[in-house]
Amino acid sequence: MQWMDITAGIAAHRHCGNVCVTASVNNVSFDYPVKLADIITLEAKVSRAFSTSLEVHVDVWVEDLVGRKKTKCNAAFLTFVAVDQNRKPIPVPPIIPETEEEKVRFDGALRRRQLALILAGRMQPDEATELKALFVK
Repeated sequence: MQWMDITAGIAAHRHCGNVCVTASVNNVSFDYPVKLADIITLEAKVSRAFSTSLEVHVDVWVEDLVGRKKTKCNAAFLTFVAVDQNRKPIPVPPIIPETEEEKVRFDGALRRRQLALILAGRMQPDEATELKALFVK
């Protein structure tokens, strides 16, 4: 998990050009085991930027040394907050999704954010308009 956090932090920093601190690990899924001596590759992309926070998606790929086969083994969503030299939150630049996958992650980021805020007690469920839209037609 540490490598996922570091990789996501680098992506957040590259996006906004400032120090970013981990605010939360929103979801980690493990689909395939990593064995001793396997090589892993991590890829992180900012999926959405809010006012002072960013959601970063990390994919982890495992490569079998013998067969050289790459398999996606896990993924995670992490949230970072950009801070100034006094550790105060600062605005981050927006994200403009281009590919279909980026658009899906961008749209889902608001729902994931609303769910995290509800679970943290910082948002009332009736205020989560994006989440409600999934259930109310």
